[in-house]
Amino acid sequence: MATSKRNHIDFPVLIAVLVLMVLSLGVVYSASATMALRRYGESAHFLNSHVLKTLLALALLFLGIMIDYRKYRKLTKLALFAAVVLLLATLGLGSAIKGATRWMHLGPLSFQPSEFAKFALLFHLATLITNKGALIKDLRRGYLPLVFWIGSVSALVMIQPNFSTGSMILLLSLVMLYFSSVRVSHVFVTAVAAVPFLVLYVFLAPHAMGRLQAFFDSSNTPPKSLYQVTQGIIGFGNGGIFGLGPGESRQRDLFLPEAYGDFVFSIVGEEYGFIGTMIVLGLFFLIMIRGVKIARHAPDEFGRLLAVGITSTVMLYALVNAGVTLGLLPTTGLPMPFVSYGGSSLFSTAFAVGALLNISAHTDLHPRASTLPDGVMPMNSLDRKTITVY
Repeated sequence: MATSKRNHIDFPVLIAVLVLMVLSLGVVYSASATMALRRYGESAHFLNSHVLKTLLALALLFLGIMIDYRKYRKLTKLALFAAVVLLLATLGLGSAIKGATRWMHLGPLSFQPSEFAKFALLFHLATLITNKGALIKDLRRGYLPLVFWIGSVSALVMIQPNFSTGSMILLLSLVMLYFSSVRVSHVFVTAVAAVPFLVLYVFLAPHAMGRLQAFFDSSNTPPKSLYQVTQGIIGFGNGGIFGLGPGESRQRDLFLPEAYGDFVFSIVGEEYGFIGTMIVLGLFFLIMIRGVKIARHAPDEFGRLLAVGITSTVMLYALVNAGVTLGLLPTTGLPMPFVSYGGSSLFSTAFAVGALLNISAHTDLHPRASTLPDGVMPMNSLDRKTITVY
């Protein structure tokens, strides 16, 4: 039974997100100044846009904090339907950029529906799992409807084509399923069954195959295919331990393409050094640790699953982005949450973290046994136990 008690939101998560947003203003300006001056004759062109987007993201963050997360249960189905419609519309009406149709344009506004669809799916999975209760263990009536939604959204994103986001949506969904009350065997079979489709996709999609070949066989890969990763690694090397200093990046001078986007972490390493990159990653680990704690003490199953999905999304995106810029993972188009330039990912992630903070406001992170009703066991772990009322 959901409690009406409200506590303070989790301030460590809020502070970590605000610090990342503030840091992004300086890093994005430094990384984009040369490119902006060359293209638009104004070094602050991208900064001005990023400031406006950051302010809107802050508004969405605090909007998410103010809305009771339990109200989403009535809206997630409609949101997911809307996301699917937008993904279908993107395939037919979207704008093709670099061979991929991922963007929708509404007048002066442009956005990536896949970013909205990602969280719409995770929110609806939390609703479905919660509503089905014990029926979720039934393969046909409980589990397969979840697989249908996961497969539909992932497939619509991949055929844009956007393999990195589509496969990440699949991974995040499986993470949420694993930490729910579904059978582990069902999750395992789903993961194994997805592998042949992912492999087939890679063989049929030249851009995906090219990136994997560049990663696993760099000696036989054209230098052009390795250029961005190589320049990103050079940026980390330039920074050393303490960095060159704010605004002193050399790679931003047209050496690292679009350094303010997916490879912005390399500029962090160049200007702030190893220490700066560890601070940034430390902020993400702080979000993960606190997010896990929020999930462990969430007042209901819906809040617990939402916390798991949101926390996993922020952390995995950060780790994958860092791994790509360091050359440890194949190149993807995934942004660094709250740091990379852009709007769609920033807006959706900010609102989702706001929902996470709202969950924390309904959570007693320091429960005392005497405050719990007789016979009710607290949800204090991310294991696969369920609350039992005797």
